[in-house]
Amino acid sequence: MSAYTRLLFACFSLVSLMGCSEPQKDTDIRSRGFIYCGQDTPTIFNPQLTDGGLTTDTLAAQIFDRLLVLDPVSHQPLPGLARSWSISDDGLEYTLALRKGIEFQNTDWFTPTRQLNAQDVIFSFKRVIDPSHPFFNISGGRYPWFESLAFDKLINDIVAIDSHTVKFILSRPDNSFLSNLATSYAVIYSQEYGQQLLQAGQLNQLDMKPIGTGPFYLDQYIPNDLIRLKRHWGYWQGAAPMNQVVFDISSRGTGSLAKLLSHECDVLSSPVASQLSVISGSSEFELMAQTGMNVSFLALNNNKPILQDIRVRKAISLAINRDNLLGSVYYGTGTKAKSMLPPMSWAYNHKSQALDFDPEAAIRLLKEAGYNNELTLSMWVPTEPRPYNPSPRKTAELIQANLQAIGIEVTMSHQDKLDRISMGESTSFDLILSGWIADNGDPDNFLRPLLSCDAKQAGLNIANWCNLDFDNLLELALRTNKLDQRLNYYHRAQNILDQQVPLIPLAHGVHFQVHHKSLGGLQMSPFGTRSFSSVYRSE
Repeated sequence: MSAYTRLLFACFSLVSLMGCSEPQKDTDIRSRGFIYCGQDTPTIFNPQLTDGGLTTDTLAAQIFDRLLVLDPVSHQPLPGLARSWSISDDGLEYTLALRKGIEFQNTDWFTPTRQLNAQDVIFSFKRVIDPSHPFFNISGGRYPWFESLAFDKLINDIVAIDSHTVKFILSRPDNSFLSNLATSYAVIYSQEYGQQLLQAGQLNQLDMKPIGTGPFYLDQYIPNDLIRLKRHWGYWQGAAPMNQVVFDISSRGTGSLAKLLSHECDVLSSPVASQLSVISGSSEFELMAQTGMNVSFLALNNNKPILQDIRVRKAISLAINRDNLLGSVYYGTGTKAKSMLPPMSWAYNHKSQALDFDPEAAIRLLKEAGYNNELTLSMWVPTEPRPYNPSPRKTAELIQANLQAIGIEVTMSHQDKLDRISMGESTSFDLILSGWIADNGDPDNFLRPLLSCDAKQAGLNIANWCNLDFDNLLELALRTNKLDQRLNYYHRAQNILDQQVPLIPLAHGVHFQVHHKSLGGLQMSPFGTRSFSSVYRSE
């Protein structure tokens, strides 16, 4: 029996076990919307508080808008809620003119009495950077993405020039600032809604019952079952064709594929690479692929004395067979990572080289470091597939076998979710299998959030590595407006990573999405985000 047949049989066996529950409900949804199956379940609906996942990648673009958006080809900022902007000569003041006539969503829990203005922008960002803000400590008070960029140190103040003009005053020049305003984390909330919750003493509701200006609003949430979004008729770019979008969050992996094949899902996000042959073999579905701005990597805990020895770090890198990973995990769909930056980044260093597979050289380095078949390391492994790693469990098993071959025993701990907050607060691990999806096209977004000293201080640099020369190059790159100088600084920063090996780049993945051919208007982005504002059904 072929692998295709075995997987197909398993999928339809699951369908028969799940039965044909509530067919009328699915028919009703499809007549007015579509069903989306992902590989993740949210714990909160405010992307400011998250470190990736469904909330950031998909839900944020439906519920919220940002001041700016990113061109998917050039990666340059374009107008969003802000129609124009200007930058002072010293690079310290960014003045943005807001669009007029932007309506907030009307829900069962909030009825807006005014349109978007500058106070909403100030409210949204000060909640993240100002400890005295009444909502700062709500929902845990951690803002991983902003903290890893030291956003609170960057912004001195945010002021309203008039009702529809807002000024950001920075402490230093930062050429990535506009790109950062365009990320899924930099969403705009309703200040009026916040005031209503403050008066009612219901501050926690802000993040679980969100209010934005996006094309859809949250209508229903049943944990581990579904999320229902309804059309925002007052959306400033025109009401979406679909009346509703239902996110099925009850199944993952093969279960989600089974639902797609049985027409219980219209869209399947991030199918596992091993499922692609099943999907492409059907004439009912269209498979979309997007080269991703992402990287899968193995982080080495540089706080551990063993891993502070650069010979051990290099030995681990030399022991990993990346070509085998590409064939066995990515099924030929990914590319071998030679750097943290993907090849499509304008700052990619084509001369950068991850250490090639050389187990004999790895054994020699371990012996030089004083280890001879007596080293045991622990590795944390996420179980959820991501665009940068379609099968973390299998990747970990292959790395485990590679390291065992050079005398390093690896014990694995599998975690449903691994976010930088939980990882940064723990000191027990030696290795973490992780990855990163860029939030914008600026190379700073790959390097600073993951490897800067500020990120380590915030507990978000999971390699626990801090190099002042590396940080200085990142800082210089942000301060200059000359592209050739920025490129030089980023190449030098990548050279430091090549030499020091604080973590090991493994692969760059392709982001896949499959949908029923009756749907049109679906789009993909190299940053993993997508809006459903233009999705329609042709039949």
